[in-house]
Amino acid sequence: MLFDNNIPVRYPKGVFAMGTVYSFTGASILASIIFSLLLFLSIDEDPVMQILFAGLAVIFELGKFFAWYEFGERRARRNYAGAISAFAFYAVLAAISIGGSVGGINSATNQAQSHVNAQQSTVNNYNMQISAIERQIELNNTAAEKYIEMERIATGVARIQRENDDLREQQLKLAAARDSLPVVNQGSVIGLIDSLAKSLQVDTDTAQLSLVIFLSVLLDFFAAFFVGLIGEELRFRNQFRRVGPITIDTFADNEIKEPELLTNQQREQTAGDSEQPEQAPETPAEPEAPKSLYEQAIDALSTNQVNCTKRAVTKYLKTSSDEVDEIFSQFMTEGIVSKKPNNHYQWHGVPQNG
Repeated sequence: MLFDNNIPVRYPKGVFAMGTVYSFTGASILASIIFSLLLFLSIDEDPVMQILFAGLAVIFELGKFFAWYEFGERRARRNYAGAISAFAFYAVLAAISIGGSVGGINSATNQAQSHVNAQQSTVNNYNMQISAIERQIELNNTAAEKYIEMERIATGVARIQRENDDLREQQLKLAAARDSLPVVNQGSVIGLIDSLAKSLQVDTDTAQLSLVIFLSVLLDFFAAFFVGLIGEELRFRNQFRRVGPITIDTFADNEIKEPELLTNQQREQTAGDSEQPEQAPETPAEPEAPKSLYEQAIDALSTNQVNCTKRAVTKYLKTSSDEVDEIFSQFMTEGIVSKKPNNHYQWHGVPQNG
């Protein structure tokens, strides 16, 4: 029976899973780059400067995610000083990236909001003109009452009625023009901002800024998570290939010998005895003394029954770890076992004398 303390808890992810991870990672990084470009391209109208700022935005975004990947690599190697420096570099680039994403999303949202504001301004202009005409009609009615009191109905009131009729006609035309305006195509983002502002009881600008910051931070963390997942999976694949642990599946490829029957052994023994001349009966041999833990460990390692690890030997001998430590110390003193740079033991075998 083989003992192995490096049996993997899982297998590497399949093609579909890794394809999904790479798709999400690429989409999130691309979205983060686009939002940063929206801000950096609005800094200057000069095409040359726009190209320079666009390149700067792309460099910041790709450098940020590579710094996060390098942070995971150094932490896996337990290089904590290097991991801290990589994380500090990532934090600076992430702050710039989040600021760029906030500006880019805010710029796109403001552009969508500007169309809504322009349409609403036109509607408000029509409403103001209609209200002004309504006030003029009320003033004319007040003047008509004065003419009635002065008994000048024929001259004053008739003229005022004609003016009111003209004003009513203008009012109807303005209302018809206002109602004929196309309905404002309010995007889902604008609707979400309005709903958020009403639910939180804040103004629209505050709700818009809060939503933009939340989306920017979420997008950045989303991309960083998948970049870290790719790095962890690549490290696991390399370790899986390098260690090559023995699992149950590997026994399917090995040839398993069928156990020999006891009757066959007895027949062979009988045939061998018949060919040999009769000998005097031998005295029964004395029972062998039980082997020590040291000798049992030597036998198990020599016949490849266990791997050369303290954990496997402890499990095989069913003894304490302290006794196994003493056995391995004696092995190293005798040169039977050596320790590798990765603190794993290598079995050299018992030297054959003469």
